[in-house]
Amino acid sequence: MSRIQETFARLMSEQRKALVPFITAGDPDGDSTLPLLRALVAGGADIIEIGVPFSDPMADGPTIQRASERALAKGMTLPRVLSIAKEFRSENSQTPLVLMGYANPVEAYGRERFAKDAKSSGIDGILTVDYPPEECGEFAEILKRVGLDPIFLLAPTSTERRFSQVASLGSGYIYYVSLKGVTGAGNLDLDEVTSRIPSIRAKVGMPVAVGFGIRDGSSAARIASVADAVVIGSRIIEEIENSPNDQAVGRVQALVQGIRSAMDAGQQS
Repeated sequence: MSRIQETFARLMSEQRKALVPFITAGDPDGDSTLPLLRALVAGGADIIEIGVPFSDPMADGPTIQRASERALAKGMTLPRVLSIAKEFRSENSQTPLVLMGYANPVEAYGRERFAKDAKSSGIDGILTVDYPPEECGEFAEILKRVGLDPIFLLAPTSTERRFSQVASLGSGYIYYVSLKGVTGAGNLDLDEVTSRIPSIRAKVGMPVAVGFGIRDGSSAARIASVADAVVIGSRIIEEIENSPNDQAVGRVQALVQGIRSAMDAGQQS
């Protein structure tokens, strides 16, 4: 059982839902990433998604695009992301880490080498936005061979065929994109999302994490009432972007702690 699977099993036994915050490695700078990871854990994160900065993040809205630009400008690279993950893992053996990014850096690094180095750095799952399951069978097997969970996206427009492919290739959890559009977009229809989650979970046979458009404790608690996990990214990036560098870590921790409290309160009510 992977670290991700163990986390969901533990949370299920505790009747709690996973909080999955996202940050972009290297934003606002490389030295801040490890302290931010620690702050996410202190704030109540159960799983952390680490964004690998990329020059053309097509699925991301302006907020995370700017985070990638800042990180790349400060020299963040995939090898350095793995180095930071390894340092985090040396002091934290429990919190799963998921790398979220795009195919180009992986292809440039080499798929086999990437999988091996990610695993040795303490990474638990890989979500590559532009590796659709139709083209990802070989890569998913490479990841599984070294003990990494291939994580896939599903959307409101996903077909039955896509559900079947993801169920076959994926492991760990499914990331359900809660709206049509990019990260940070508005117009989240909570009723529509909550109505779809039970059938999605039944089709894929693994935990369902919901992201895109979740910005506060209220919406996180509502999603947590039906989903297995809540992913929040753009709102955290905004907090980093709008904070002086020496205050960003504390503000992010407080933000995540507030969302965690709202989710837990919702589960108890």
